Amino acid sequence: MANFSSRMKELRTERKMTQQDMADTLGLRVRSYQCYEYNEAYPDVPGLIAIADYFDVSLDYLVGRSDVRERQ
Repeated sequence: MANFSSRMKELRTERKMTQQDMADTLGLRVRSYQCYEYNEAYPDVPGLIAIADYFDVSLDYLVGRSDVRERQ
């Protein structure tokens, strides 16, 4: 099963977005966003919810607890 950092990269690249694009979308500095993809840091709970909503996936999928993308 994938982890959070690999899911972030997968979802971003599916939308053909750069790391800078994602940082801008989330209101972060690019280095802060890169820490998510490089498995160096994690967003807080409101940040996780915002990311899951943006990509329209479940929190369990986003953090690697499930392979089912759809929200229940």
